[in-house]
Amino acid sequence: MASERHNRRPDDAVLDAARDCVLAVGVRRTTLTDVARRAGVSRMTLYRRWPDVRTLVGDLMTREWLATAQAARPPATGPTRPRLVRGLVNGVAALRTHPLLRKIIEVDPELLLPYMLDRCGTSQLALLEMIESDLRDGHADGSIRRDDPRRQARALLLIVQSFTLSAPTMTDDTDPDLDNAAFDRELEHILERTLAP
Repeated sequence: MASERHNRRPDDAVLDAARDCVLAVGVRRTTLTDVARRAGVSRMTLYRRWPDVRTLVGDLMTREWLATAQAARPPATGPTRPRLVRGLVNGVAALRTHPLLRKIIEVDPELLLPYMLDRCGTSQLALLEMIESDLRDGHADGSIRRDDPRRQARALLLIVQSFTLSAPTMTDDTDPDLDNAAFDRELEHILERTLAP
């Protein structure tokens, strides 16, 4: 474990410390001083890279969401559509239970509002790029309906965002027809129908 810490990039240690602080007390109660102390770096080191906690948490969210999305992607074999659909469904299921996202939704939900109402964030732009690349591959192999891949990617992101962030308002774990697994199957059906040629 100690050798793992020494092999990490300095930014990773800071982002890990920020994640630990946010999980412990939420974003509003996290300070750069707390993060610096936990990461074992000076406050000035942090201020040079991140002027405030929100900027730091923005970088943390980007790292966490993109790592989750990458881990959800199946290996690149066979037609693109089933892989894209499976990756999106897996990603939604993983993000829906991600500890950092759950903590932000429970304690600091206003942090997500700009990315839902005003503008795309860094992680959303990176996800759009990944989805658009897969769509182009699917157009080429004939497994995905041809259309403007930019619009298709944006529509897919709107769908999966709603299933990630709003699904808890619609699910009922006591009813197998309304639990998370049922909604994952519904999402898969929607994506398949949307993307089929």
